Amino acid sequence: MTAGAAGTNAPDTSTEAAGWSAVQTLGGFARACRAAGLPVTADRERTFLQACAAVGLAERDPVYWAGRATLTASLADIEPYDQVFTSWFGGRAMHGVASPDRPQPTVLQASLEDPGQGGGDGADEDEEEIVKVAASATEVLRHRDVAGLSPQDQATLRRLFATLTVRPPTRPTRRHTPSHRGSIDGRATVRAHLRALGEPGQIARRRRMVRPRRVVLLVDVSGSMSSYADNLLRLAHRMVQAAPRTTEVFTLGTRLTHVTRALRERDADRALVAAGETVPDWSGGTRLGESLSVFLRRWGRRGMARGAVVVVFSDGWEREGPEQLGEAMRQLRSLAHRVVWVNPHRGKAGYLPVQAGIVAALPHVDEFVAGHSLAAFEEVLEVVSGA
Repeated sequence: MTAGAAGTNAPDTSTEAAGWSAVQTLGGFARACRAAGLPVTADRERTFLQACAAVGLAERDPVYWAGRATLTASLADIEPYDQVFTSWFGGRAMHGVASPDRPQPTVLQASLEDPGQGGGDGADEDEEEIVKVAASATEVLRHRDVAGLSPQDQATLRRLFATLTVRPPTRPTRRHTPSHRGSIDGRATVRAHLRALGEPGQIARRRRMVRPRRVVLLVDVSGSMSSYADNLLRLAHRMVQAAPRTTEVFTLGTRLTHVTRALRERDADRALVAAGETVPDWSGGTRLGESLSVFLRRWGRRGMARGAVVVVFSDGWEREGPEQLGEAMRQLRSLAHRVVWVNPHRGKAGYLPVQAGIVAALPHVDEFVAGHSLAAFEEVLEVVSGA
């Protein structure tokens, strides 16, 4: 079964077209449902695969009902499930149930300009109200899409980047260090007993030492990502400043550009200017598959991606065919410790991962998260820290 088999009445079980096995294709479909907002857990994905094995892959309808019975939990899940199924496997639309339009909640948006201008007696009540308004506006700004901010709010957002907490991921080493907790250190315990002439004493313990794990950031700066690229590079700058020796940053567009050196500049504005002067294809086309292939050939296989946490910031729009992107992501996943895909549109209502690039990449992605707001950036940092 291959994704995008439009116009067929039964799923295609061959793997020649995209090089995927049936299990990989069904697993990718389950991850696409999870990315669309369905409550797809690892247990439900496993049950879905077992159900497909029971009903077989010769007909399209049994696969649809196997997924609908195992991957959905409520009536509201059916419509997005139908859309993902039709986009993933192609063919006619299935048995969707139209859900009534829900009124969108009104979001109060406030500028963060100083509300205290204009004099007054400086009463405590007024000062308290000003603090509450400023705090409320800051919280609203944290969840707003950075692509639609006013210049004043953009300036405030740039200052808020300093509040982001970056905790680089770590990896255990082969060496151990003495510790009050952990496994028993037999040699140290015996040596202590020998020094005490055989008298029993305290049991020595040890734990593994840890080192920072390498993080590789691949930031799409093509035309479709132009409204997010500036803030994504600011996030990358924040991560480079927290771990300059173990963080590498590249930009993706019509070519691959290494911008780590530029982002090591302490001042964020100067760092972005230096990065902009280094990147020749800012707001250009998108050749994700070729750019990732170049990264793998020149840096990834030589050690930079081995055991690293690789984060791809992109909306998945690919000018070329998605086959090269899918193969590059497969190779990247085989080298990296974890692969995280950050899509700015992931956090928007109604988004479905149906772009050709996203469909090709999802089977090889460990985490698919949003990247459209400051709150989403905080979630990205938590995902990277826990990888």
